[in-house]
Amino acid sequence: MQEVSISAVGNFSDVVRRAAATGGDRPALRSHDAELTWADLDRQVDAVAAGLLARGIPADERGPARVAIALPNVPEFAAVFFGVLRAGLVAVPVNPAYTARELTHVLSDSGAAVLVATGPVLEALGEAAPAVRYQLGKNLAGLLSAPTGITQAPTAGGDDLAVLLYTSGTAGAPKGAMLPHRALLANHEQLARLEPAPVTPDDVLLLAVPLFHAYGLNSGLGAVAFHGACGVLVERFDPADSLEAIERHGVTGVVGVPPMFIAWSLMGERLARAWSGVRLAVCGASPLDPAAERRFAEATGRPVHQGYGLTEAAPVLTSTLASPSVKPGAIGRPIPGVEVRLVDAAGEDVLDDDEDGSSDPGEIVARGSNLFRGYWPDGAGGPSADGWWATGDVAYADEDGDLFIVDRLGELILVSGFNVYPHEVESVLAAHESVAEAAVLGVPHPYTGRTVKALVVRVPGSQVTAEELIAHCERNLARFKCPTAVEFVAELPHSATGKVRKGELR
Repeated sequence: MQEVSISAVGNFSDVVRRAAATGGDRPALRSHDAELTWADLDRQVDAVAAGLLARGIPADERGPARVAIALPNVPEFAAVFFGVLRAGLVAVPVNPAYTARELTHVLSDSGAAVLVATGPVLEALGEAAPAVRYQLGKNLAGLLSAPTGITQAPTAGGDDLAVLLYTSGTAGAPKGAMLPHRALLANHEQLARLEPAPVTPDDVLLLAVPLFHAYGLNSGLGAVAFHGACGVLVERFDPADSLEAIERHGVTGVVGVPPMFIAWSLMGERLARAWSGVRLAVCGASPLDPAAERRFAEATGRPVHQGYGLTEAAPVLTSTLASPSVKPGAIGRPIPGVEVRLVDAAGEDVLDDDEDGSSDPGEIVARGSNLFRGYWPDGAGGPSADGWWATGDVAYADEDGDLFIVDRLGELILVSGFNVYPHEVESVLAAHESVAEAAVLGVPHPYTGRTVKALVVRVPGSQVTAEELIAHCERNLARFKCPTAVEFVAELPHSATGKVRKGELR
């Protein structure tokens, strides 16, 4: 295995230049209607960097200009993302399915000076969009073919900020996790030390996880670029269509999320045939239902390797690839270069003193060069002075040292691997004229792992229905955040300070 040091690739976009230098005529990205070689992609990255620098977008008191990218899984996303980094600017990937309210928050909070987006996103934002904007299918084509070499890009790399990825805690609005070039690169170096290597230059990876998500962005697109492999972009996941793409393109590795594997596990012989050439299946973002995992393994003869990570870790911390075997429900062990501890409420290590050799549950705290710099803009909430960062997730270790997730310390709801914070959904519900009060909980769901349930107190005299409230949420929230069930109650239990007692509701 060839070792690649971070010092050799200081700016994350340099992985594209390296891939072009060592195999420029090799395929980099394929989609339903296009194929780019590494040389093609590198030229487009240069063009985007030059075009953005030619605009003379100034830095501000918070650092280099931020460029928001609200695009689906299309080749243009890769060119723009790496081009922004090559220009020494900061990329802000955004879900293009966000509502105008959600988009406006990210753009305003990040201070994005440029927006690269689809037509519907620009239409939804209207005048709220930044003055410098590029639209997919229109003037973005000009940016991708801009003259190169016209401006000297500032040096950026190492601990300089590369990406702002908006994630959420248990309350409040989404906040931007500050990921430097160093963190993005480190996670690939860490994973490359596994034996056997998860990704090689000869691999063809299915890229169906959204690229605006940390998992799709770095574990998917980033891995393809770091190793000079080939990525097959899937804009909208469909079980049958994706299996056809796996066969047609000779996919050898799949980076997926639970809903994908659940859907595939129900396709029997069709799945087995398509998967005959795939050597590696990795599932992340949220736990995979053990029954679906078993069906998939029986149909394909291959295990599904599960991992654990967070946006703030760029994103992988543990994987069953680091364990001798795959155990149902396990998230494996820390990958090379990552340290993990389980601690109790006092911050003390949980001792392995159970009779069977396993540990009591404890909060996962981690340390590694792949961790973020804290939250935008001042770095609050980042790793401690000695490098440790508390994840907020609770796990236990079995007698072999394999980890199993138990729960979330806070109230965060993971729906298909995407973060949903109850406070935001509750605020949207409370804005409805017929809602006096609302509380939101995460409840089990057979397909998405968890789903959103709302308990609502109607305004006296109101006859608002669950369907009307769900439709109201769909106008103001991305679909994965919307309640799938609404229960009307006479009142909600409160503490002495007026907070809803969600423990009682559960």
